[in-house]
Amino acid sequence: MPANLSGKTVAILVADGFEQVEFTSPREALEKAGAKTVIVSLKPGRVQGWKHHDKADTFKVDKTVTQARADDYDALLLPGGVANPDQLRADPNAVVFVRDFFEQHKPVAAICHGPWTLIDAGVVKGRRVTSYPSIKTDLINAGAEWTDEEVVVDNGLVTSRNPGDLPAFNAKLVEEVAEGIHASQRA
Repeated sequence: MPANLSGKTVAILVADGFEQVEFTSPREALEKAGAKTVIVSLKPGRVQGWKHHDKADTFKVDKTVTQARADDYDALLLPGGVANPDQLRADPNAVVFVRDFFEQHKPVAAICHGPWTLIDAGVVKGRRVTSYPSIKTDLINAGAEWTDEEVVVDNGLVTSRNPGDLPAFNAKLVEEVAEGIHASQRA
């Protein structure tokens, strides 16, 4: 039986330069399961997606990171792309926004280079994760246990390596949002 995410709202945190399919595919899976998605970014207006090294579509930003609060969402999605997480991790408001989801024990999903932002939020130490191989050392240096798997779930944190992993990533993302806070995550 497919997960029913009716009544759930998921924040998608992106900056210009996100890998578009790592945004559109999980967003579609979440919405198909009944969730509402909200695009959160560093500035108002539109945010630029990319298809590998080429500009793709732009998307309307619903809220800026200074307007958004983790309290208002059931989960967080962090798409990859190289430029996107590099900008997010350099923005103190974005880092606090991400950290707040972990402090509230809400599901977070990050794919490809998306886990880069998790390092600056200080939330990967002791967690099992995967990512695009080029940030493996960064994650290990931050205290994560890195593994080369299609999708890894660690107490509500879902990570995957690249767009080829999207079917498995999307399925686990929807499952974790449906489950909400795990008993092992509760304080």
